[in-house]
Amino acid sequence: MSLDATVWAWKIRQKQKKGGSIKPLKKLVLLSLADRASEDHCAYPSVARLVEDTEMDRKTVLKIIDELVEDGLIIDTGERKGRTKQVKVYQLMGVCGRETVPITVLLSDENQDLNNTNHGTIKGFKESQKWNSTNNGTVPTIPLNSPNNSVKESQRWDTESFKESINESKNKNGWLCFNKLRLELDQADSSVVPKDIIEASWFEREKKTFELFNAGNNLCDDLMIYHFADWLLKNRHKYGNKPKSEKINLDPDFLVFASPSQMYMFANKLARHPEVISKYSTAGESYENLAGRIAGKLADPSERQNWKSYLADVGFKPKNKGVVA
Repeated sequence: MSLDATVWAWKIRQKQKKGGSIKPLKKLVLLSLADRASEDHCAYPSVARLVEDTEMDRKTVLKIIDELVEDGLIIDTGERKGRTKQVKVYQLMGVCGRETVPITVLLSDENQDLNNTNHGTIKGFKESQKWNSTNNGTVPTIPLNSPNNSVKESQRWDTESFKESINESKNKNGWLCFNKLRLELDQADSSVVPKDIIEASWFEREKKTFELFNAGNNLCDDLMIYHFADWLLKNRHKYGNKPKSEKINLDPDFLVFASPSQMYMFANKLARHPEVISKYSTAGESYENLAGRIAGKLADPSERQNWKSYLADVGFKPKNKGVVA
C-alpha cells in the first residue's frame, strides 16, 4: 500500500459529467486503486478484486475506470500482470511521493571541502539502495552558516507535522477520524472553518442521527466520513438562523418535521417515488444514496417546501402550525 497514493486519492476532487458515474463511486474506485498501489504508484488489482472492494457490479467498475482514464487520473501502462498476464497495470498520475524529495544533511564548518571527487548526489531513494557504500556518492551538503540552513527547519517542521497527523488519526470514535473529517470539510467548502463545525453544540446530535440513518448501509470508514462531511455542511444552516425559522413556522403551510427520524423515513419513501427517481437520481445510483441526498434537501427549511406535492404522494398530512404528521 502506498500512503502517498492514498493521501493523493483523498485530495482529488472528482469531475461530474453528464451521463457519467456519480462522484462518490468514482472516488471509491480511485481509493481502492490507491490502496493497492506500489511505491512507484502503479496498481494492478483485478476487476474481481475491485468489484469485491467497492461492492459494485463489474460493468459499473469498468465504466468508472474508463472515466478515470479520461479524467487523466490514471493511465494504462500497457504492462500486464497475473498468472494469465491479463491484469492491466495502471499508473496513478500526479502522486507526489516522498521518495522523490532530495535528502540533505548539514555539515559543520570544519568539513566544507565540497571539491572532493568523492562527493556525489543522491537524487532519490530508488537511485541507490546501498546506503553504506562509499562508492555510491555522498548526500548533498549544506554548511551551517549557509542561507540554505532553512532546509533543516523545514524538515523539522514536516517531521513534527507528520507525527501530529499520525497521533491525531488515532483519535477515532469508531468509524470517525477527526483529521480526515477536517480535510473533507475544508475541501468541500473552503469558506467554512472545520473547527467551528466539529466543536459546535449540535455536532454530536447530527453525528448520532447520521449513524442511525446509515445503520443498514455497509460503508467503509472513509466513505462514512466523506458522506458525513456533506451531511454536516447541508445541515449546519438550520442551527444558524433561528429567528428566521421561528418566523417561517408561523405560516400554517410551512412544513416542519416532528423529528429527524421522521424526516429520514419520508426521505426513504421519496427515494422510491417513480417521479422523484426520474427527476433526481443519477445513473447507477442506489436507493440508499438517493435517500441520503433527499434527506439533505429536506433538512433545509426553504428547500423542503419544494417537496410538498411529493410528500403528499407518499402519505403524510401536515398538522397545525406546519408540523408534519
